[in-house]
Amino acid sequence: MSNKYSNRSGIVKIIFLSIGVLFVLRLSMLQLFDKEYKEKAKNQSLRNITQYPARGLMYDRNGGLLVYNEAVYDLMVIPRMVKDLDTNYFCKALGITRQEFDEQMEKAYTYSPYSASIFKKQISKEEFGRWESVLYKFKGFYISKRTLRLYGKPIAAHVLGYVGEVNEHDLEVDPYYKRGDYIGKSGLEASYEKELRGVKGKKIMQVDVHNREVGSYMHGQMDTMPIEGMNLYTTIDADLQEYAEKLMANKRGCVVAIEPSTGEILTLLSAPCYDPNLLVGRIRGENFKKLNEDISKPLFNRALQAQYPPGSIFKVAQAMIALHLGVITPNTGFVCDKILGCHNHPSARSVQEAIKMSCNPYFYYTYRRVIQQGKYKNAAKDSQYGLMVWRDYMLRFGFGQRLGIDLPNVKSGNIPDTTFYNKWYGKDKWSFITIYSNSIGQGEVEVVPIQMANLACIVANRGYYYTPHLVRYYGPDSTKNPEFYTRHETGIEKSYFDIAAAGMYDVVHGAGGTAHKADIPGIAVCGKTGTAENYGNDHSVFIAFAPKDDPKIAVAVYVENAQGGGGTWAAPIASLVIEKYLKGEIERKDVDKYYTEVNPCQKLPLVHRVKKPKKRRR
Repeated sequence: MSNKYSNRSGIVKIIFLSIGVLFVLRLSMLQLFDKEYKEKAKNQSLRNITQYPARGLMYDRNGGLLVYNEAVYDLMVIPRMVKDLDTNYFCKALGITRQEFDEQMEKAYTYSPYSASIFKKQISKEEFGRWESVLYKFKGFYISKRTLRLYGKPIAAHVLGYVGEVNEHDLEVDPYYKRGDYIGKSGLEASYEKELRGVKGKKIMQVDVHNREVGSYMHGQMDTMPIEGMNLYTTIDADLQEYAEKLMANKRGCVVAIEPSTGEILTLLSAPCYDPNLLVGRIRGENFKKLNEDISKPLFNRALQAQYPPGSIFKVAQAMIALHLGVITPNTGFVCDKILGCHNHPSARSVQEAIKMSCNPYFYYTYRRVIQQGKYKNAAKDSQYGLMVWRDYMLRFGFGQRLGIDLPNVKSGNIPDTTFYNKWYGKDKWSFITIYSNSIGQGEVEVVPIQMANLACIVANRGYYYTPHLVRYYGPDSTKNPEFYTRHETGIEKSYFDIAAAGMYDVVHGAGGTAHKADIPGIAVCGKTGTAENYGNDHSVFIAFAPKDDPKIAVAVYVENAQGGGGTWAAPIASLVIEKYLKGEIERKDVDKYYTEVNPCQKLPLVHRVKKPKKRRR
């Protein structure tokens, strides 16, 4: 009998022991291996809060604040923690519809039921203050604080850029970013993203059953502090930028002004301009759509992305190359015939006179001597050799390549080579007579406005340039980019650039010059006009630097579809920019008023107008 019950007791003990082992194994599985359980447990008692750093500020060259931050709030949600929610009361408190609520909750669940995601972003301090006191009632919701970019003046939108929410590509490229983070999308915000963004921190808070924070987890031992982004100290002169934008307010085109001795960009604008504050906050998407659909293309940065025919400003570089190659001398003269259209002036007896009068036939014959140097008896082979020599020197002027400016999406323009023409016309089936329009900045030549301003810098410096740039230094250690302090030589003798400077001085101040409207009392301005053919009315082009000796500013102005030529529109606008920078104020009030108010640009959409192949250009 005793043996009988003792056997049963053993069986019972085994059963209880087995059940105990099963419980231990299940608990071990839940606590050690089941990620879902661990995630649920954590989220019920702990809240991981991302501490967003303040983004770096931006200043102009004189210490004026251009871009700063303002505190805003994101409403975060952990979907699985949302319980017993009075949806109608919640929607009324937040000022949203039930449809908006359902859409946001669906997005949050899709992202992760257990992790926090943004339910409503960029809430202002005022809006947050209205329902802050009832937020504790909504389990699963909490607030994350971050900063929003604001702009002290409504200027320099194409330079400063804007910040937007990360997309799928951003998340794939850089694991630093998480869904809902923000990143620089354009301008300096994009170019200096890593310097400006700082480093995110993390704060772990304990919460009670009512979703209220009750203290730091482990007394904050697991927390990390955010590191603020670095400040940028730009080269932009805010007052000059603001004035140039006022001049171009009702026009299409661009203005680029550079300090020749350093390559520091004083002003860079693309017109039409827009207020950078339009692309901030929750209204950004709506405003971006409007700007993007505008037929005048305000989002398009003409100064860096438009590839225009340069027109007659290109003649300055042509003359320098021809002098260097020895195919002409400073006193070479050509008869002013009907080739390419004459400007009804005396024949140029020197390079200086040719630049002053912008003589088309002169530069036709000059370019022919560069392209056809007599190295080969065959005209096609001789032209191919000459073209590649010519192109090599044009590249030294910064044409046909992306200048290393610290902004994204810069175009290179086009300086055609033999491959280009062989593909177009066929090998050995073209020669100088096929490509002669390049001589006066037409044909297949395309130049970006930043390159035009750089050409003015090269002449101002008498043969070299520094890479145009927009940031002097950044961060507490005043870090500088060494590439911006490398001198780029053209390899052309300084004395030839003295001739170019003299000719450009005569353009503005000499009898028979093409840009007398650029004359500023008391300032020796050197300039070159251009009129570039295209669809619709011609573009008005002008480059300049001043003063003639020890130049402080170089400028390029491009006014689209402004019939009348470079001397009529672009030249006086450039002179006002120069006057503002060198004198600090505009003394020619009547000139300022007229060119601020006038709109010479042909209305959009343009009507295609067939051009004569030998139209006069100045």
